[in-house]
Amino acid sequence: MQATAYTYDPQTRSGSVLLDDGTPVPFDAAAFDAGGLRLLRPGQRVRLETEGEGGALRVTLVTLQTL
Repeated sequence: MQATAYTYDPQTRSGSVLLDDGTPVPFDAAAFDAGGLRLLRPGQRVRLETEGEGGALRVTLVTLQTL
């Protein structure tokens, strides 16, 4: 799944992304660390791995989208 980085706090290594339909989805430090990133800027395209659906959707990995 792809999304756009919306917020990121380097102190907590957590933030949120916007899905392509505009839905905000938070991610925690574990999901950020799983992607091996060191920094994330709002507006960057990211690739997500998730589990669950609807209100139970949880991000398990955030990494940069590469072409």
